[in-house]
Amino acid sequence: MSSNNGSSRVVRCGLIQTKNEVISPAGGTDKKLLEEIKDNMLKKHIEYTKQAHDKGVKILCYQEIFNGPYFCAEQQTCWYDTAEEIPNGPTIKKMQELAKKYQMVLVVPIYEKEQAGVYYNTAAVIDANGEYLGKYRKNHIPHVAPGFWEKFYFKPGNLGYPVFKTAYATIGVYICYDRHFPEGARALGLNGAEIVFNPSATVAGLSEYLWKLEQPAHAAANGYFVGAINRVGTEAPWNIGEFYGSSYFCDPRGQIVACASRDQEELLVADLDLDQIRQVRNTWQFFRDRRPETYDTLVKL
Repeated sequence: MSSNNGSSRVVRCGLIQTKNEVISPAGGTDKKLLEEIKDNMLKKHIEYTKQAHDKGVKILCYQEIFNGPYFCAEQQTCWYDTAEEIPNGPTIKKMQELAKKYQMVLVVPIYEKEQAGVYYNTAAVIDANGEYLGKYRKNHIPHVAPGFWEKFYFKPGNLGYPVFKTAYATIGVYICYDRHFPEGARALGLNGAEIVFNPSATVAGLSEYLWKLEQPAHAAANGYFVGAINRVGTEAPWNIGEFYGSSYFCDPRGQIVACASRDQEELLVADLDLDQIRQVRNTWQFFRDRRPETYDTLVKL
């Protein structure tokens, strides 16, 4: 729904922050349990998606690897079995049906299998008619002790910084650790993104003070909206820390316009007036005043 505030383009968007409640096997190989985890999270998100539809949401984003725990807290090959092809795997096929049913754009982050031994941290984008539009693969892959062993599971993304022209807005995706790097955030803006979604899984401690600093700065520097998603709770058996939720939307001025709780599962909804993008860019001409001919050293160092 682009809506009806005179001539303005108002799009109602939603973010879902949840927790994985099925105890995961530390180093386990129980495939039935792995499937139980995925099924439980899928059912939970299907229910939240229905709630989003009932509230008039037109673009909805799930959290990073939405249908599982943050398994990168350990290094075990059993988690490779949870990866799926995009778009031909069962989860994306189900999400295409859901998007068409509710006429809703869905941003669906899952663990992607390209072929045996080649895996990515990916978000698929599905249009409101159920059409698969494409995907973004996480570009910046952390390997930080303790508990963030992502290079064990994911290849760095190789698709650049695409944007997707959906029924309601042109959107981009940045995933979790990507948010620490302003270069890709700028590329998404230059490529035409009006809303950038950042599905994440991050715990209290080192990065929390950056949570509401970096992404509003990206929004202001590039004149677009940002939807930042984080999961909630702790995940057994690893207990690497508390996922602190606090999902939010911020506007092109970098102001947070809606924020979720720190510790509760919930659907966050906000109306984003896309006409603000032009208003802000007409004031702050950051794209006009760029000096790319002076930036050569940035890609040489």
